[in-house]
Amino acid sequence: MSTDNVELNATSESPSTPVPRLDSLLSPQAATFPEAQETRLSLAESELSEVALDESNFSPIALSTQQNSPRTSVTSVDSQANRLRSDAIATNLPDATQTHKKSVSVTTIRSNHTFPFVSRDDRAGVSNRGSVDGQQKLQEEFERLQEEEKVGIDPSEDPENKPGSSRGVDWDFWGAVMADYQTFASERAEELAQAISKGIPDKVRGMVWQLMAASKDPELEQTYLKLLKESSPHEKAILRDLGRTFPHHDFFSDGQGIGQENLYNVLKAYSLYDTQVGYCQGLPFVVAVLLLNMPDEEAFSLTIKLMQVYDLRGNFLPEMPSLALRLFQFDRLVEELLPVLHVHFLRQNIKSSMYCSQWFLTMFSYRFPLQIVYRIYDNVLASGIEAIFGYSIALLHKNEDILLNLKFDEILAFLNNKVLDRYKIESAEREDEKDVKYLIDEFVTDAGSISSQVTSFMLDSYMHEYEDKMREQHKHAVEVAELRNSNRQLSQQVKNLESTLAQLNAEHVDVLNELVKSRLRNEELEESLVRYKLLYAEAMHENEDAQSSHRISVSRTSSSSLLSGSFLKRGSGASKSSQA
Repeated sequence: MSTDNVELNATSESPSTPVPRLDSLLSPQAATFPEAQETRLSLAESELSEVALDESNFSPIALSTQQNSPRTSVTSVDSQANRLRSDAIATNLPDATQTHKKSVSVTTIRSNHTFPFVSRDDRAGVSNRGSVDGQQKLQEEFERLQEEEKVGIDPSEDPENKPGSSRGVDWDFWGAVMADYQTFASERAEELAQAISKGIPDKVRGMVWQLMAASKDPELEQTYLKLLKESSPHEKAILRDLGRTFPHHDFFSDGQGIGQENLYNVLKAYSLYDTQVGYCQGLPFVVAVLLLNMPDEEAFSLTIKLMQVYDLRGNFLPEMPSLALRLFQFDRLVEELLPVLHVHFLRQNIKSSMYCSQWFLTMFSYRFPLQIVYRIYDNVLASGIEAIFGYSIALLHKNEDILLNLKFDEILAFLNNKVLDRYKIESAEREDEKDVKYLIDEFVTDAGSISSQVTSFMLDSYMHEYEDKMREQHKHAVEVAELRNSNRQLSQQVKNLESTLAQLNAEHVDVLNELVKSRLRNEELEESLVRYKLLYAEAMHENEDAQSSHRISVSRTSSSSLLSGSFLKRGSGASKSSQA
């Protein structure tokens, strides 16, 4: 069932068509889903060929007493992850064909992730020799505790002989586990899985955690001591969050106590060890759980192993890539295993990031009781980080009938505060929150039953779906980025053109001003020219008048001269005649 189809069906229902009640469509109340398992496994067997995996260096134990089909990962184990795992395990491990087959969770994670700063392990001292020394130290510590138990030195024994209590420790069994974990996990895998599912005894839990994760390394602990002498840029943020981490627990309640000091030291050292992650909220809860079971230097080594090998690191990177992937896988698992609840969440607009992010980031340690958190850590360190899917879906399955009758705000409030109520042990007397008991074995059994349905094929197919989705989003983001870049360039061109236009307009105004001035000068010149023409005309007219007057005077003068000359001639002629 795809999300698109669900949304289409939800929006296209006819008002006249009766809608069945959701509680009538509840998922099967049995803890298993045989049909889904059979279909998935058959499809996986038909489509996936067996892949040779290097399993000699890591042996998580699947916490299930059921005989499941062999599981293989779709992708091959990355060579860099192989180097990390081989460095972390002793050199005298048995052959790969004799070791216990690891669960799908770790196989899937380790097949598809590389660790950018694995090369730093050479400097940090994650080496074969360091691993051998670490296992030897763990065995010596176990023997010391066993001797103390025999002579009765430990005064904090649990008087009840229960699994997980100090007195309930099967020293022979766990001694065999500590002596040669790889061989024991290979030859007595089912027995070890049952023991872990019942809960590792509190007395030896920290040592067994380190053994399963192969995290004990004296040289890395020396690196931790060196890092404590350096300063971290995240110190203020770490100090601010110390008081928020298990504030009601005696070990961490005192601001000046050893608990907060150790927590601060481990977080600070890790922020220096992995500068890409640095410090992120949520990490203190993971580290605090480790500190409640081991010294701070050992907690630092196990934190590095959880971050690198179990791929918890991807949850705390700036973009949180692993968290986004696991939330997508979780949504698809809910759709597959709890389809009715999935539809209800879609209709109520409930997203897994609203309630599940804190589960995955802190591995349930943020709000859950420590007695449950320890059991979850047992499973995660044995089977891989993806064991958290089984616990998450088990909680939803257990409360499905209640959730189907709640609305948006009520669902979120229930998932944050009351999701464990179904596993509470009812008591006649009102107990404090610290004294509340839970059906932890039932919770672990429910989670294991559901985890057995979460196959490697399912997780790998969901991972490929997520990668395809991310590629499409990245493709769209690239197109948007290209369009934005093109738009930015065009906008810059427009700005340049506008600037050029403004400059041209300014020049045009200047030209117009010059033109107007020229026209004014031309008009002035024209007026002067007209004036000069008039003066010239007047001068010419005066000149003509003067010339005319001159000609008249000359003509008059010449006329008078001629007259006088003629008179003279006549007078002389008359005198001559008279004389004659």
